[in-house]
Amino acid sequence: MPVTPSPPLEKPPFLSSFLKLAAANIISNLMVPLAGLVDTAFLGHLAEIHHLGGVALAMVIFNVAYWSFGFLRMGTTGMTAQARGRQDTNGLWLILLRHGAIALGFGLGILLLQAPLRNLGFALLSAEPEVRTAGIAFYNARIWDAPAVLLNLVLMGWFLGREKGRRVILLSFVGNGSNVLLNYLFIRQLGWASAGAGWGTALSQYLMLLMGLGLIVREGGGQRLWAVFPQAWQGSALKALFALNRDILLRTFALVLSFALFTNASSALGSQVLAANTLLLQVVTLSAYFIDGIAFATESFAGRYYGSGNYRQLRQLLRVGGSISLALGLSFGLAFVLFPQPLFGLLTSHSTVIAVVQTYVGWLVPILGLGAIAYMLDGYFLGITAGKILRNATLVASGIGFLPLALLAQTLASAHLLWLALVGLMAARAVTLGWAVPRSLGR
Repeated sequence: MPVTPSPPLEKPPFLSSFLKLAAANIISNLMVPLAGLVDTAFLGHLAEIHHLGGVALAMVIFNVAYWSFGFLRMGTTGMTAQARGRQDTNGLWLILLRHGAIALGFGLGILLLQAPLRNLGFALLSAEPEVRTAGIAFYNARIWDAPAVLLNLVLMGWFLGREKGRRVILLSFVGNGSNVLLNYLFIRQLGWASAGAGWGTALSQYLMLLMGLGLIVREGGGQRLWAVFPQAWQGSALKALFALNRDILLRTFALVLSFALFTNASSALGSQVLAANTLLLQVVTLSAYFIDGIAFATESFAGRYYGSGNYRQLRQLLRVGGSISLALGLSFGLAFVLFPQPLFGLLTSHSTVIAVVQTYVGWLVPILGLGAIAYMLDGYFLGITAGKILRNATLVASGIGFLPLALLAQTLASAHLLWLALVGLMAARAVTLGWAVPRSLGR
């Protein structure tokens, strides 16, 4: 009997808008390292190189502090997307108001505690006196942007949740572009060195905030926020908000701690292995700028479809987001495996380090492949605001998938085992999050 051909796969109706939002997110993400490279070039060409080291030292403190507040962006996006899916206009503005108030409160708290934070941070970091002095000068200027940085996280999350990709690009362009221009003025023209880098970054964050607030005012945001103000402080809503943010914070800390332990274990294996592992982690970070663009788009669309109860579209979204993320991750990994000399040659001129890199570069393929799935599922569960699933999956992945292998690698002084531990982290995240997907879809 004749065989009936299978019907062609249906093209998801959201594919075009999904790809546009993902592209906007990738462009926005890439502006950050590009601006950082320009800033480094300004400082790196000064006669005294300790200014560059001082800024790098102080940035460790800011990276830990501000990355810890990443829940402001993540939680805002998911809740906003769900409100949009429910067509809850008041809910959209309530989310902006509540998260904005939390961000402002934390930002002002950081300003009040800037002295003890500075003393603690620099006490934990070892450096020569000149480098330390330059780092403190940068810190004393940069710390004043804390309220703006945290409010900008909320604004970016809110616009992402509403799938306003062009506004995300605009805010990133204003923030990073003005940072480059102000650093040129303060460092090159006025000679303020590391302090100038701090003031340039701080002022650029406030310019970005002003642009974001201007976009909100254009929508009649002042009147809308005032209208929902009496509803903003409902106990049940605030309790749910704080629970979600707590879970995302714990998830973030688990990941930060895992990568910190990886770097610390790498340093114990010698300077050559540390340098090689640092370069390989740079590739992981670079790929994340692209893969996170897909994850952020998945987050926005997942929240909208979850809020409207459209589980069919959610399933299609998982297939689209997962396949694109996996393709990106594997492409990055394979490119560096197949062409290590020219690609790593862009990152270092030390042939001995590249030789060590080639010993371990094969680990990039499973790490980026599994990591791509984990990042996409992160975005999915952030979109449906399943904070407990994210928290539990990451704690299990860090405690069972990563930590035992990392400790064994340190005991046996094996860099390959250390990379296997990172594979374990990514694999455990992908498996635990994937296992929770069917339940999130009501089956």
